[in-house]
Amino acid sequence: MFKSPRFLVVAAVLALSGMASAGPLGIGSTATAEMIAGWDIDVRPDGMGLPNGEGSVAEGEGLYEAKCASCHGLFGEGEGRWPVLAGGEGTLDTLHPEKTVGSYWPYASTLWDYIYRAMPYPAPQSLSHEEVYSIAAYVLYLNDIVGDDFVSNKDTFAEVKMPNEENFFIDNRPDVKNERCFKKCADPSKFEIVTTINGVTPTGHFKEDSGVAANHYDGNPSAASEAGISTEKNMTKVALSEGATLGRGVYDEACQTCHNSGIAGAPKVGDVAGWVDRIGQGMDTLNDHAINGYQGANGVMPAKGGNMALSDDDVVNAVAFMVESSR
Repeated sequence: MFKSPRFLVVAAVLALSGMASAGPLGIGSTATAEMIAGWDIDVRPDGMGLPNGEGSVAEGEGLYEAKCASCHGLFGEGEGRWPVLAGGEGTLDTLHPEKTVGSYWPYASTLWDYIYRAMPYPAPQSLSHEEVYSIAAYVLYLNDIVGDDFVSNKDTFAEVKMPNEENFFIDNRPDVKNERCFKKCADPSKFEIVTTINGVTPTGHFKEDSGVAANHYDGNPSAASEAGISTEKNMTKVALSEGATLGRGVYDEACQTCHNSGIAGAPKVGDVAGWVDRIGQGMDTLNDHAINGYQGANGVMPAKGGNMALSDDDVVNAVAFMVESSR
């Protein structure tokens, strides 16, 4: 039997269109089981979704101090305006409620899920299952929910009952759907952004005594003073190359959280002594570590700082800015 030419043409077009629909990130192609597993990381209140592995309170103490304490305090008291993790019992019905893991959260599953999904802040999803179990166990211990001999795994963790669980209830209000207005809409091209929301994630305290690049504050004495940086130093301009000038914006958006404060051993921008050996390795090595990640005796650098939306050129330019500002 023979197939008609029309059928062959249609089949060829469909095949080509299917190939074309899959973009460079695989968008348009069918997700594999491995891809789905990478997204399927949520944990239910009953413990479903918890992976294999275990960690103890004792192991969690060292991990917490190394990866969490710079923001959340050594005992969960919070640094600056970062969230307080421990304490707050008996405050929820007062004028100044303190919502912590121990005083407010209804389920321990949320603690595991959030640590694994989003922590530590500079390098989300960099923790192993064992590290998450250990840190979560230690946070529960800080709140007197488990003892110092507690070993956390998918069975024991699922059995943890939080003090405030009974004060949560099912919201049975009906869902409503708002109708969008498609008439007389504002012209997006005429929008003028006059400000952005600042302070949602409190990073201001990172800048204290950070040795930020000399021109990072554009010679603005008040901005430098608020950040705890020497005004005299910030008034000194540094001539930047074209790439470093482009990288400055990337640094402000994606790099300064760690490189202003030295989190995870990151060299502070403007700290000449901290950069001299690194610069001595050569720009190719620095760029490779920044793009692909690095872990050594002096600290950890997640690939692209954990922001995989950055292009390689973005990272190279940001490295140029930091290097040229730290000589």
